[in-house]
Amino acid sequence: MDAFARAAIAAEKVLSKSEIPGLVKTRYASFDGGNGKSYEDGKLTLADLHKIAHEQGEITPKNGKQELYESILLRHI
Repeated sequence: MDAFARAAIAAEKVLSKSEIPGLVKTRYASFDGGNGKSYEDGKLTLADLHKIAHEQGEITPKNGKQELYESILLRHI
């Protein structure tokens, strides 16, 4: 039971006292407007997204910053 309590405390710290919530919000900002928001609201299908992606062409992948997230998480464990 102590492991669960410690995990809950660590999760609370990560979600309320670290920069992770802001980083996640920035990472998924495209879902707050435009086609991302329309898809999230159920107004677009996967076929619609395929057509949009095909029209836009190749994109440059964004860095997921996995190492940064891991570092933040480990600070709170």
